Amino acid sequence: MLKLIKNTNLYTPQSLGKKDILIAGKKIVAIEDNLDINTTVTIFDAKGKIVTPGLIDQHMHIIGAGGKQGFSSMTPEVTLSELITCGTTTVVGLLGTDGTARNIRTLYSKTKALDEEGISAYMHCGYYGIDSMTITDSVQADMIFIDKVLGCKIAISDIRSSYPTAIELVRKLRDVIVGGYIGKKKGILHVHIGNLDSKLDLLFELVNNYQFPIEHISPTHVGRTKELFDQAIEFAKLGGMIDLTTGASKYIEPYNSVLYALDQGVKITNITFSSDGHAGLTKFDDNNNPVGVRKAPIDTNLEQVKLLIKKGGIPIEDAFKLITLNPAVNLGLHHKGRLEVGSDADLCFFDNNLNLVDVFANGKHMMNNGNIIVKGVFE
Repeated sequence: MLKLIKNTNLYTPQSLGKKDILIAGKKIVAIEDNLDINTTVTIFDAKGKIVTPGLIDQHMHIIGAGGKQGFSSMTPEVTLSELITCGTTTVVGLLGTDGTARNIRTLYSKTKALDEEGISAYMHCGYYGIDSMTITDSVQADMIFIDKVLGCKIAISDIRSSYPTAIELVRKLRDVIVGGYIGKKKGILHVHIGNLDSKLDLLFELVNNYQFPIEHISPTHVGRTKELFDQAIEFAKLGGMIDLTTGASKYIEPYNSVLYALDQGVKITNITFSSDGHAGLTKFDDNNNPVGVRKAPIDTNLEQVKLLIKKGGIPIEDAFKLITLNPAVNLGLHHKGRLEVGSDADLCFFDNNLNLVDVFANGKHMMNNGNIIVKGVFE
């Protein structure tokens, strides 16, 4: 089935102005000034709408996380409607602190379920510990044989981590990269950064002492403190991609962290946003006393991009890179995060106030005029 999107104000994320987009199945097959198709085609008029690539969230707990206050504090799974509501058409799921009650095969199953429901979902093997949770018998085999596994997660500088050494991380990276060679994936070691004083020291050791390619090292939660973020800025200046968490783990609003990093000479192409959605967070009362738990929101990536545009004065084409092109590059997903011939037909439509009004995922219309029209199986 052909779909013709007419009259878009197109950002690929680069600004192309008024364009028409032709979709065949799940792919974009043409982008022109004025397409006129002489065959049966479904036409969608996007006049007056800003169109961007579908949004990518590269760090989300799609099967839930948490558990700091017992089983009842474990957060629920993510639903399809939650993702579509905030424009997320590609998501990467992962485990958190717990690799026991939250099972790696359950994560894979949820990843495949979201695919079946209409979006694109991927995952990392591993969790906080050095004893990486895998579907097969190793990280390398997961990278080779499990289609959805893009990398491996581990934690450093956190009391809940295994306090890995540099040589242990190098060996993890070796498994990720060699597995990636054979599996035709980029391969990244996705590194949770906690709040210990060691910060990013281990990652600098990997790059400086072991001369490991920095593009395969993916630190997240780097906006947790100013001291950590200052170190992350130096990591980005070396060519690394740094990930700011928008739903938690932040000392200032993430859009302000971006502005600060740009002022310090970091390129916007070296920064990403992710939500940490459905992580388990402590709930506080007005006197800052803990009173329970809550799940981390998943809609904060888009909120922070809007603030970056409206308050920070960053152009739309640059601001949206943080949740489209940049994470696609970081993950090695060349068919995602951009709108061009041959890329997946993931599109977000906004009005002139950047309110999300329509979403297409893999060529399928999922949100129409602000209303979810495709829901998950059990919604």
